[in-house]
Amino acid sequence: MAAERPIGETLEFMQRIWQLVHALDVRSKRMAKTLGVTGPQRFVVRVIGHRPDQTASEIAAWLGMHPSTLTGILARLEARGAITRTVDPEDRRRARFALTAIGKQLDREKKGTVEAAVRRALGKTSEPAIASTEQMLARIVEELGRADG
Repeated sequence: MAAERPIGETLEFMQRIWQLVHALDVRSKRMAKTLGVTGPQRFVVRVIGHRPDQTASEIAAWLGMHPSTLTGILARLEARGAITRTVDPEDRRRARFALTAIGKQLDREKKGTVEAAVRRALGKTSEPAIASTEQMLARIVEELGRADG
């Protein structure tokens, strides 16, 4: 296991993370104005487009978020007419989600999205660097989720 890093190095790394969070927020607000959906809403649309007829719990698990967080996003997308909610025939307590024609329009690849920026960045980065970054991000998420930390 690696030694704990000096505070200055830790703060510099955290600065990059906060810059990322801020950039995601700015792009998300811009997407709301230009596309009519926020970054998280578009991410959910993309997931439903690639994995139709999933339940909210399945979508939340894939996204790594709590189902209650997803509930508001799904409600806004449904109100906008981008997704449909149908009762699961095997368990009437569950709903399954699919894209409408509006949702399919939103699901298309578009410039100006978080996804497009990430795709460009990935295209400029080596596979080992991508794997290392994914591993580091997973470790940070794990540490942030620890009850004792």
